[in-house]
Amino acid sequence: MQRLLFRLAIGLLFALFGFISYCSNVSHNPITGEQQRVQLTPRQEVVLGVQARQEMAAQHGGLYPDETLQAYIDRVGEQVVQQSDASKSPYPFEFHLLRDSRTINAFALPGGQVFITAALLSRLNSEAQLAGVLGHEVGHVVGRHAAEHLAKQQLGAALVNAVGIAASDSPDSARQAAILAQAINQLVSLRYGREDELESDQLGFRFMTQAGYNPKGLVELMQILGSARQGGAPPEFFSTHPNPGNRIERLQNLIAQTYPNGVPANLEEGREDFDRNVR
Repeated sequence: MQRLLFRLAIGLLFALFGFISYCSNVSHNPITGEQQRVQLTPRQEVVLGVQARQEMAAQHGGLYPDETLQAYIDRVGEQVVQQSDASKSPYPFEFHLLRDSRTINAFALPGGQVFITAALLSRLNSEAQLAGVLGHEVGHVVGRHAAEHLAKQQLGAALVNAVGIAASDSPDSARQAAILAQAINQLVSLRYGREDELESDQLGFRFMTQAGYNPKGLVELMQILGSARQGGAPPEFFSTHPNPGNRIERLQNLIAQTYPNGVPANLEEGREDFDRNVR
């Protein structure tokens, strides 16, 4: 009985320390205006992203071997960042075109490493659509969504470890519980939440329009993704970025509310520039 009480006390302490650590690390995001529970500093996010970029690229066949096409991706990405509020963030953004010609996806690592696959690029037909992809991923970085997930993972690991310590009769059992907690948390981190996606849609809209792109490109992007089914399954983009309900309708409403008199003529679609550089 005493051993059980001792294990429960130790487990409770682990859970308490994890909860206090999670709740006490609050940071203000000046671009979104949110108070966020994150444990990484922006500098640590940058280092983490740089360390992981080579491995992430390798999972998609490496970088696309066309310097001219890569330079075009860089130019569009830099315009989305430098001519929008995203330029106020502390992240040195880098954009990467991946060789993968089958997986329709784009993603971002914490700290500003943004990726798009050749498969997704081949589905696009305007620079505004490309700006929509990159703007959405920049939104995930600026919104610090990965950092928030990592903070939640650490809390989750602390809580499950606490349960393992309280319920286990041996150190090996507790260790197995810790490994299981780590694996579960890694799986959770592969998917953004519904609110993350909605916020990234809004931030992507904000960044791309500030940079001079027609926001209809973002709507068209979601329509393209919605029709790009591979073997009856949705594109990988919707596996790593869960598709909120009525996403296109939400974006159309956002456009109508922002531009009640119609989208300004100076916001470009860039179909000719896209064809000249990509086709």
